[in-house]
Amino acid sequence: MNTNQDIVMVSAVRTPFSRFDSAMADIPSIDLGMIVMKEAVRRAGIPPSAVDEINYGSCVLAECALETDVPARQATLLAGFPPENISLTLDRACCSSLTALRMGVRAVRAGEAEVCMAVGAENMPRTPHLAPGLRRGVRLGPITLVDNMYEIGYRAKGFNSVAVDAGEVALEQGVTRDMQDRWALLSQERYQEAFAAGKFRVGEELVPVVIPRTKGEPLVIDRDESPRKTTLESLAKLKPIYGSPTVTAGNAPPMSAGASAILFMTRAKADAFGLEPLATIVASVATATEPRGIAVVPAFTIRKGLEAAGLSLDRVDLLEINEAFAAMPLVSTKILAGGDDRRWEELRERTNVNGGAIAIGHPVGASAGRIAMTLAYELRRRGGGWGAAAICGGLAQGEAVILRVDR
Repeated sequence: MNTNQDIVMVSAVRTPFSRFDSAMADIPSIDLGMIVMKEAVRRAGIPPSAVDEINYGSCVLAECALETDVPARQATLLAGFPPENISLTLDRACCSSLTALRMGVRAVRAGEAEVCMAVGAENMPRTPHLAPGLRRGVRLGPITLVDNMYEIGYRAKGFNSVAVDAGEVALEQGVTRDMQDRWALLSQERYQEAFAAGKFRVGEELVPVVIPRTKGEPLVIDRDESPRKTTLESLAKLKPIYGSPTVTAGNAPPMSAGASAILFMTRAKADAFGLEPLATIVASVATATEPRGIAVVPAFTIRKGLEAAGLSLDRVDLLEINEAFAAMPLVSTKILAGGDDRRWEELRERTNVNGGAIAIGHPVGASAGRIAMTLAYELRRRGGGWGAAAICGGLAQGEAVILRVDR
């Protein structure tokens, strides 16, 4: 039953997600965040001043540091939001833009806000190399630079590369390299089918990125750049990365640039604005587990979300589980299936039905918002239903949202 105090999405938009070597690689993540923030309120037809609070996820902080800090505050001001707007930059690894949503949901439920926005923005290709110690000066000899994109992990403090953890845990759960390659191929194929059907299009999930050029017309990027055709044979030839037993460049997503924004408010406020909700946010939850459990944490988080929503897994029509690697949706759906192979197959069939990050890309701060809006739009196309979106973050953090789209 709908109530005036329900929290509803009214606008959800993202940029295309880039390849590592695209023209988007030179655009600051703050500017990508500006694009989606402006578009989210434009689509809703409300002024920026109507938004009480903006939470903004970004987790490659070295890239943000090129513009100093407080990217949320800079982006809101540059995007035309009033100086009185409350904003916060947060880093919960890949979970960040769903953490931003959860914090806004808390603010609404606490009566501190009526209209909030959850933003995520990242430009991984733009991440600079670091020169630790250089400020103190050097006498003679070469300077050593650090690439904190390398090994996609936390080895500086003694933790594994996330690719190692994901691959090892996958094998422990009976998810083989071949299974992961097959899922990667399926992700690419599902995306291509969805794109051909017009599902990833400007005006719905996407807003184009327009890049001015000194000569000629601007460059317009209006589709995801990373999807590619491949074969199982090609994927099988790839060597594992960073010492992982199973993770390769083919069953992992590309490092991308991109941004996402979700505008949400109470149902009463949406009615007052004359807005039709995209989806009702039924539950928004967080979890964490032992640091190497990054492949299992989406399952635990979905369970927690379903419990908060008072919902059984059988009632869920669609699942989105972020493909940080192919291991994540495979391991997590297997855990959710409880050892029942037939149920596991059925869960896989309704997980990431339009492809996932392996095809689309994974600009880490923006991806959690992306899976939530992809889920909402697909449920609407199907005439409504229930959905769960979950994502893992570095050192086994989890975030999930349960959505309902009315039939």
